[in-house]
Amino acid sequence: MNLPALFASAGVSGGAIPLWLTAPFGLLLLLIAVMPLSPERIKHFWEKHYLHIALVLGLSVVGYYLFKLHDSTTVIHTVKEYFSFICLIGSLFVVSGGIHIKVKGEATPMVNVVFLAIGAVLANFIGTTGASMVMIRPYLRMNKIRISAYHVVFFIFVVSNCGGALTPIGDPPLFLGYLRGVPFFWLIDQVLLQWLVTVGAVLVAFYLFDRWGYAKVPRQVKQKIEADDTWRFEGGINVLLLLAIIGAVFVPEQCEPYFVREIIMIAAAIASYKFTAKTVHEENQFNFGPIKEVASLFIGIFLTMMPALGYIAQHGAEFGVKKPLQYYVSSGSLSSVLDNAPTYATFLELAKTTAQSERPADFPAPVAAGSDDQKAARERAVVQTLIAHPTDKLLVIAVSLGAVFFGAMTYIGNGPNFMVKSIADSAGVKMPTFFGYIFKFSLPILLPILILSGLIFLS
Repeated sequence: MNLPALFASAGVSGGAIPLWLTAPFGLLLLLIAVMPLSPERIKHFWEKHYLHIALVLGLSVVGYYLFKLHDSTTVIHTVKEYFSFICLIGSLFVVSGGIHIKVKGEATPMVNVVFLAIGAVLANFIGTTGASMVMIRPYLRMNKIRISAYHVVFFIFVVSNCGGALTPIGDPPLFLGYLRGVPFFWLIDQVLLQWLVTVGAVLVAFYLFDRWGYAKVPRQVKQKIEADDTWRFEGGINVLLLLAIIGAVFVPEQCEPYFVREIIMIAAAIASYKFTAKTVHEENQFNFGPIKEVASLFIGIFLTMMPALGYIAQHGAEFGVKKPLQYYVSSGSLSSVLDNAPTYATFLELAKTTAQSERPADFPAPVAAGSDDQKAARERAVVQTLIAHPTDKLLVIAVSLGAVFFGAMTYIGNGPNFMVKSIADSAGVKMPTFFGYIFKFSLPILLPILILSGLIFLS
């Protein structure tokens, strides 16, 4: 295996990672899952101190990396990655909070299905995070009379995750693949049918849920709410700021040391907050509570996740992953609890290594010496050789879809998930707990659809 490349792709610079070092990550996930179910006194303590708890667990891992592994590179890389993550999701949260979309009347089940389908398509143009932040508030308003947890859960399934599987803009792993040599339109050409079937199946499941929920609403209430309200759109300047944020994602890598991307995002957020009319923020019930919760918990998640990603990078070859369906399930399972971008990178590297070991003559010769540009060009050529092969390309498809689709399995599988949950919580929706989300919705509804999709298209 090409371990240095694996380390680099997962943010690991070297040194054996002991499995027990993943314990702080597991503990933090457990606390996120069980604390909301605790007695009121303990729950209040958690709500007051979750930032401190996340930092203590995160810094315990940082200490091991710095003083035992002497690896400051991974720590610095992770902190930068967290900063970029918060700048993106925070700026989108603020800017979308300045866009007020009012939809006429109450949404019927079919209107909701169409709305989610539009969100799935939109996710490929402005990213799952952008689409989630723009659409969640009008979606909650549309369903204000009968809003339920399943409305938000299916929104997370479709808009925050599965929808964004067609383009590099859709989700960070796919953008990473684009940077490493996967052509921009290659994925949509390869997976459009599987995307349509998967997203369509989730929407059918949602329609059945929503039809049942809508049938329980009294007729006179339906008639009243369908007559109320008018179509309205406010905050047009924020659309331009939203486009600026999406455009910032494509800032060249050469500008990364100067944080140009993050500066653009922060500037857009400040401009939005300053120039958005107060009435728009009031109608959106805008406050910084959701982003504060996400920022506080994810600093701990990013730091404690370092050894988990490092361990996978070092031991990925031992997983026995060889077939497309195995890549799909393995990358997906890990992406449901880990950052899906480095997980994608690790499995893409594993696919490249496996293919090169089986057909070395088909791939460009390694660059023993040369510039970084030459090495990067060679790696892009390897990826393009991989996706040109009728069998090997299925490995790339499997990793791509696994990393995106399975992000919907938990609240922490993809950045927008927890943000959408927090916005729904602040709007008064009684959302399921961490385990409730998994056992009531993900496992019985989403997982069978994803597995069936894999069996049909990747076996």
